[in-house]
Amino acid sequence: MTRLTKTAIGPVLAAFCLAGNAQEASETTETPETAVVETSIPYPLDYFAMRPVIRSVSLSPDGKYLALMKIPAKDADPVVEVYEAADLTKEPFRMNADPMEITGLRWVSDTDIVFDLRQQVTDKIEGFNQGTFRFKLGLLNMATKELKEFEELGISVAHRLAHEPNKIIISMVEGDVDGRLGRTFRPRSYWELNLKRGSKRLLIRGKASLGNITFDGQGNPWLARGFDERKRELIWYWRPPGTSNWEEFRREHVDEFAFYPFRVAGLDPDKPNHALVIARNGHDTEGLWSYDLANKAFVEAIYRRADVDVGGVVGHSNPWENPFTVVGLWYDTDRTHVEYFDGDEQALIRQLEGLIPHAHDVIVQSRSRDGATLVVANFGPRDPGTYYLIQGGRLHEIGGRNPLLSYDGLADVEYVTYEARDGTKIPAYITIPHGEPPFPLVVMPHGGPFARDGSGYDEWAQMLANNGYLVIQPQFRGSTGFGIAHEKAAYENGGQQGRKMQDDKDDAATYLVDRKLADPDRLAMYGWSYGGYAALAAASRTPQLYQCVIAGAAVADPTMQINYYRFRFFGAVRDRLVKMDETAIQPIDEVAKVNVPMLIIHGSVDQRVPVDHARKYLKELHDHEKDYKYVELELADHFSNTLRYEHKIQLYESIVDYLANDCGPGGL
Repeated sequence: MTRLTKTAIGPVLAAFCLAGNAQEASETTETPETAVVETSIPYPLDYFAMRPVIRSVSLSPDGKYLALMKIPAKDADPVVEVYEAADLTKEPFRMNADPMEITGLRWVSDTDIVFDLRQQVTDKIEGFNQGTFRFKLGLLNMATKELKEFEELGISVAHRLAHEPNKIIISMVEGDVDGRLGRTFRPRSYWELNLKRGSKRLLIRGKASLGNITFDGQGNPWLARGFDERKRELIWYWRPPGTSNWEEFRREHVDEFAFYPFRVAGLDPDKPNHALVIARNGHDTEGLWSYDLANKAFVEAIYRRADVDVGGVVGHSNPWENPFTVVGLWYDTDRTHVEYFDGDEQALIRQLEGLIPHAHDVIVQSRSRDGATLVVANFGPRDPGTYYLIQGGRLHEIGGRNPLLSYDGLADVEYVTYEARDGTKIPAYITIPHGEPPFPLVVMPHGGPFARDGSGYDEWAQMLANNGYLVIQPQFRGSTGFGIAHEKAAYENGGQQGRKMQDDKDDAATYLVDRKLADPDRLAMYGWSYGGYAALAAASRTPQLYQCVIAGAAVADPTMQINYYRFRFFGAVRDRLVKMDETAIQPIDEVAKVNVPMLIIHGSVDQRVPVDHARKYLKELHDHEKDYKYVELELADHFSNTLRYEHKIQLYESIVDYLANDCGPGGL
């Protein structure tokens, strides 16, 4: 932990000695659809249903160009716009990918942009986790405006080769992609792609026992993972500098790594032949450690907390000059906290925090090779994301992900810990609407269940708060990021789905009632995926806390769900998951006990929780003459990044209307 006390070794670069809070708001990225509009609360639901107006804002390595993805109209697909960074008022170069959709971009040279493409090609899923999309990789050269497309299976950029301006490393899946190994251990091959000629040269062909290769800052392969199917062990390898031989440094049985993960985060900048790893190493929470690769041993605890896991590491703000260089780590509680062990990087962020309006989580999104030009982003509960360009010692606002929402119009988020009825400490995030309490409350459990919520902008919570609802997101037992004991409590006595995990959510409501923030006669639950399951389970509980429940993409039949993937896991992991789902409260069998009105919502091409769950459950509701409404989102998949404007506006209008008019007598 002593490394985190390092002070800056020199002053912040003069290019960042900005004069005061000088800002020049660029009009370049604003259209009538995106211009900031001051409006009274609540905002029209359209404002929340819009997909991000701009994102993926980044600079070319030489700082000449600024690229971004932009949605020019609420129901449009993204286009790529590339500006001259020195003059954002000039007309940009624009490109779309119709009929495909651009989902991401990144610079790989001074003139080349790689972008990801997808297209929804069928209105039927092809089985569990077999969706309706096909994918491509595109390469755009800004000098020639030439566009190339790659359709190889699973193709991705493995390394940008910061010091080889005309080359990148790509990887692709080879061989059989089915079977029990799953996506993690599919063999990949690695190729050097010449950006000018379009030719590629094979570097390494991976295999299941040694694949998934990581390259260092110079483009040398140094880390690999493999799987010993006979022993059911994950194997870690490293390649010592100056050699071409892979050496094994760690094995983990599948029964171990599911709960005690070992993640290599990078090379230790202070110790040769050591890696930075995130692991528990005998503790309840995950910390950052220095690991001796040659001697196969943990040697130093760099940082660890007792309350939450280390979430990950932070890379250098200038990856072109400092590729794959770790400068700090982060964890999430009341906000995303970053602990730096590079004093210059910390000083830069602290200076930027003093310049950015409403600074919350400030990050350097992109930086030119010479360090003089930056794209900086701010994110927070009341800022969906705002981007700034720093050039010539001045701060220019580029635009926001959702410029129709103002800081003052959104709600504060409070991080709390409350006691469940058995004394278990449960963290939670509370989004507090404007006005005077007590408020109507929506309990909103996350999906997973082995996941967690965070401290940043949450569109659903903010949309509900903007319409007058207090929202609590309980990090119930089983949630990740709060230590292994909290996660494993979900497996207690065979599984606590619908039992203690459900108590945690109800106790969140009681906690807010006791604080006089929530009205005990105006309580509801809304969730998606596992959160939808929790809403179904809540509907049949006695005594009943809620006036209604809203279940989105809900697992109505946990046994049916586990049957989709029970043979994709091994050993103790499979046994725990199978037992947990088979012993869970089964909403499909509890319909006769349902005692509140229900709104059921499901996407018609949901690949993770197929719509058969909703249709089976609806038949039972109908047969038992229960009070319900159903909304099916046409051609909507399970995941939020696949929901288009038309899906989101239908979803939000259905939720707000139901809460106001059909949630118990007189509405919530």
